[in-house]
Amino acid sequence: MRTVDPAKHEAKRRAILDAAAGCFAMKGFEKTTTAEICRAAGISTGSLFHYFPNKRAVFVGIFEQDADETAALLAAAEEIEDPGKAILQVITHVSEQLLHPVIAKLVLEVAAQCSRDAELARLIQRNDRALRDGLVGLVTRAVDAGRIDPGFAPKTVASWLVALVDAPLSRVILEPDLDPAAELAVMKELVTRFLRPVLPIPPPAGGRVPDTGEISPG
Repeated sequence: MRTVDPAKHEAKRRAILDAAAGCFAMKGFEKTTTAEICRAAGISTGSLFHYFPNKRAVFVGIFEQDADETAALLAAAEEIEDPGKAILQVITHVSEQLLHPVIAKLVLEVAAQCSRDAELARLIQRNDRALRDGLVGLVTRAVDAGRIDPGFAPKTVASWLVALVDAPLSRVILEPDLDPAAELAVMKELVTRFLRPVLPIPPPAGGRVPDTGEISPG
């Protein structure tokens, strides 16, 4: 009996999903055929059905893979000693993906499909909650470490971070000449300023306030 190498099997499965993502982003779920997915992946129809029973399973598999990648990203972030850097690493990685034109179109397509597929909608909602919950943990650590204003509720901060990451999606579609690197740099700076703790800085005897990098109220 021929044994299956789990690593090779998973690598092939991921290659199919990557190829299919490009097809779905270009033509949408309804208009993409299994034959087109096979051509893009360089496999036969029989090979495709060895990994996935139908086209919908391929589409769902893309977002199941996304859930695994998010879990790995958050686990890696938890190992970073500085929670502020950990937060930036997470939002940078997610933003880099969403600023890619193919990924942006794919996200818009899954949003359309969710209105017709309750099971898929629940999967996407779970993915979103996992990212938000992971950020809540990181934000809580950052508050405890004095890196974030303690007046902010971690859950609220995490929700705004997710919203900020999602914001460029429509711009990527509407502005094909958008510079993702420049947009990402601005986003990181906005997040850094948004999370910076607000500390009262009493003026010294000489009347000159030193620049500490913190924001003072007023």
